[in-house]
Amino acid sequence: MSVWHPETYLRYSNVHFRAAYDLIAHIPLESCERIYDLGCGTGHLTQALQERWPEARITGIDSSAEMLAHARGEFPKIEWVQADVRSWRAEAPADLLFSNATFQWVPDHEHLLPALLGQVRQGGFFAIQMPRHIDSPGHLLMLETAREERWRERLLPVTLRLVVHTPEQYWRWISPQAARVDIWETIYQHELEGENPVVEFFRGTQLRPYMQALPEDEAKEFVAAYADRIARAFPKQANGKTLFPFRRIFIVATR
Repeated sequence: MSVWHPETYLRYSNVHFRAAYDLIAHIPLESCERIYDLGCGTGHLTQALQERWPEARITGIDSSAEMLAHARGEFPKIEWVQADVRSWRAEAPADLLFSNATFQWVPDHEHLLPALLGQVRQGGFFAIQMPRHIDSPGHLLMLETAREERWRERLLPVTLRLVVHTPEQYWRWISPQAARVDIWETIYQHELEGENPVVEFFRGTQLRPYMQALPEDEAKEFVAAYADRIARAFPKQANGKTLFPFRRIFIVATR
């Protein structure tokens, strides 16, 4: 079961990619030879890394064959590898290990992130960004809808468990192996257009497992029930647009 749908995901690329560009801007690396993009998705950010460091050899890694097929079609000059970030190993030490919005789906950060930092050369960088919106209405109302009696037995087993910890915890786990660790959070206030755009935003990611677990007619009923809750939580503003707050955590560790 794939969490991601490339076309729907890219429809909200301004939301998905803005934090990634901010992360790239905070990496103090003038030049480098080897970059790995973990959880590269559609490859658009991998291409952005290539444009930022044109001399580097870059490999995009993702577990989704669907996303990698899109990436290969769009950016054929970049190397793409299908792998699970939990078991992946760099073929050569990285100057930059980069990841945007991937590790919230992966458990055991306490051991995994220090192990990945160990695959970065001395003086290199490990830069990651994750959504930290577990307590947001968009996430909580999705769980509330899935727990309705008519769906709970089928939907709770496929509920995605987001794994994101506090800045202090990440500092404790990463700092023993790092020369420097910069950690910060940002709450983006995204201005979305359309009818109930928050639902459309999640349709390409977190809603997918629920929709795939139900027959088509029930999937439509589930999305409609969720949309009704979301419309009340995220009303349109005076200009007809919807304000969508989204918190993200950033980590840039120097080896």
